[in-house]
Amino acid sequence: MSLGEKICNVLIKGGLYLLFFSVPLFFQGDTSELFEFNKMWLTFWLTLVIVGAWVVKMILQKRVYFQRTIFDIPLLLFLISQIISTFISLDPYISFWGYYSRFNGGLLSTITYLALFYAIASNLHKKDIFRIVWITLISGVIVALWGFPSHFGYDPTCYLFRGTFDVSCWTNDFQPKVRIFSTIGQPDWMAAYLAVLLMISIAGSMFRLITDQQQNLKVFVAKIFWLPLILFLTSLLFYVDLIFTDTRAGFVAFWIAFVLFFATLLLVDIFKNRRFILNFALVYLLFFGTITFITGTPVEELNKFTLPALSARHTVIKSKNIASAPTTSSPAANKALVPDSSASSAATVKPKLITTGITDSGTIRLYVWEGAIKAWEDHPLFGTGVETFAFAYYLYRPVAHNMTSEWDYLYNKAHNEFLNYLATTGIFGLGTFLAFVLLYFMLSGHYVLQNRDQPTKHREVILTIAFAMAYLTILITDFFGFSVVIINLFTFLFPATFLVWAENSKHSHPFIIEAEKKSEAKNVNKSINAFQWTGIVVIILLVIYFELILFTDWFADKDYALGHNYDSVDQFQTANPYLNQAVAMRPEEPVFQDELSINEASLASLYLQNKNIAQAQTYAEEAKAISDQLISAYPNNLLFFKSRARIFYLLAQGDPRVLAYALQSIQKANQLAPTDAKILYNLGVLYGQTGDINLAISTLQKTVKYKPDYTDAYYALGLFYHAQATNSAGKVVNQALQQKAVESLQFILDNLSPNDTEAQKTLATWNAGN
Repeated sequence: MSLGEKICNVLIKGGLYLLFFSVPLFFQGDTSELFEFNKMWLTFWLTLVIVGAWVVKMILQKRVYFQRTIFDIPLLLFLISQIISTFISLDPYISFWGYYSRFNGGLLSTITYLALFYAIASNLHKKDIFRIVWITLISGVIVALWGFPSHFGYDPTCYLFRGTFDVSCWTNDFQPKVRIFSTIGQPDWMAAYLAVLLMISIAGSMFRLITDQQQNLKVFVAKIFWLPLILFLTSLLFYVDLIFTDTRAGFVAFWIAFVLFFATLLLVDIFKNRRFILNFALVYLLFFGTITFITGTPVEELNKFTLPALSARHTVIKSKNIASAPTTSSPAANKALVPDSSASSAATVKPKLITTGITDSGTIRLYVWEGAIKAWEDHPLFGTGVETFAFAYYLYRPVAHNMTSEWDYLYNKAHNEFLNYLATTGIFGLGTFLAFVLLYFMLSGHYVLQNRDQPTKHREVILTIAFAMAYLTILITDFFGFSVVIINLFTFLFPATFLVWAENSKHSHPFIIEAEKKSEAKNVNKSINAFQWTGIVVIILLVIYFELILFTDWFADKDYALGHNYDSVDQFQTANPYLNQAVAMRPEEPVFQDELSINEASLASLYLQNKNIAQAQTYAEEAKAISDQLISAYPNNLLFFKSRARIFYLLAQGDPRVLAYALQSIQKANQLAPTDAKILYNLGVLYGQTGDINLAISTLQKTVKYKPDYTDAYYALGLFYHAQATNSAGKVVNQALQQKAVESLQFILDNLSPNDTEAQKTLATWNAGN
């Protein structure tokens, strides 16, 4: 092997080691999304190096080489499904790149995962796979230790960002003291990650014990020395953090996998001594059970048997025995005020009053799943397009979703990975993905049955079962959520690692194209010729070029994030240069252009207020031009039409005729999201402001039908009824309509917000006028 080939091997293996180690840990505080965006970008960076080194290695060897595997057909079909779905997508740009801020799930990320799959199958050996296992566990320990103190109010991330070892850097809705997320980014994702690692660490703690022939409890205890002990303690750490994520799906997934892991070991009788396996399982059960009893569980039905619940019950009983005092509550105590934004934009008005009661996540999921199935029914073969759920769902969104606590959330995933594949890539995409998954389980089962009686293979057999159970936890958590970067890496790369350690790839002949016959190669000089040098230089330049593009895009996102943050606090002039810089660095990114158009419309409004007409007109024209370009290029992007309505509402302050464009935009948004109560409300308001009071009333009536607790809609409905009931002098000429106006506002005070000052003042004004 030449020096060049050795360097390539170091880059390939080192890149893969770094991938498994660093992706769970990598995040940045100055990008638009702290976690997933950076993890995906890191994966792109490392994949370019790995694939580039692999191609250079082939050039040096004068052959094209990649290992064919039994997964080739399902993976090829899956890739074809993603490509077709991208071409016919509601938004091909998003389908290729992925939904902005995440990018995981787009066609580019799928190509990346498949390239890594074959890089592993074609370049690694069994010892390399075992190194990846240990590297993955070491990285997991760092993640777990990083997240552990945040449960107690001491988050290393806040120390890194702000220099304070507390949780003050997080909002009240995102508190690690309630549910930890460490460097993974979200409690559900953290739980899915830990469930995978738990199965691997539990299996790893058995490695030094499997060669003992007596295999009884006494020997088991005697043989716990440093390596099994460390892995045992690692498993306990992972389990504690799993509890601290307070995530039902991850918790249940782990326990299902745990039971099946030991049940499989007992069933295949790998040690010919079931007592040893039972003793091993009982030790873990004892410690896990103790931890669960002390800390509680994410499953409410089990929580009543834990120490926190028993202690709370004892405290309640004790307090009742000491004193019993009546308590009072009012409907207003169960409400939370949200600032009214109607002064800034009719297109982005939020209701002043919403209930603080949190809708059960299972109920919300059922609505989202219902919409996903309806989207698939209309696009059965190839779906609506890779990663287009954010647009597809709103075409089929159930009306009942308006009555949940997440009624105005944007759902860019189906919260079920399988339904997400079904809705966005059709039965072809989901079917080929499931074929890949099913084949992995079949191969794992075959390998276990084939090698269970071979003592030299016991380590590989245990690891195969553990990885299959870890894979099962992924499928369970994916059923109730969606994959993120590290989970997708596990999903696509675990089967590749299995092929290597199980030496299963030997059953398939590698794909090889030799530049010269072996007999000729032995007699020629092994020095690199001009053609090879040309190829090597071209590959290196291509890798550098694409790396620079990725780094440029990454830095552009930082400018975008800063500009967006300034916009969110109305610092439009400060934000503008950052947003312009972001667009200059990545002009093809529509999200940057959308934010810039909103910023320039806001600046136009600001200059208009300051009587600087010329500057206001310049910004208004630029905002309109950008918005025109966006809706032309992305006619199915709901967000851009909502932004456009907001832009023209701002510009209407200088020219009321522009409101007609805002109305057209919100009408299109209503076509793309026909059951969205907020869009309907804004549509009704704009109908009224453009003079069509009758249409405004009928639209707002539909709005309150879709969302009966929508305070702002009732208020607007009352105002428009009053406008219809009065003449130009403000005198009531239609008592029936005026009565409806009064009833609309009175409904707010009687049923939604008894202390609503705007409703009270308006009613008082009307009564005084009468």
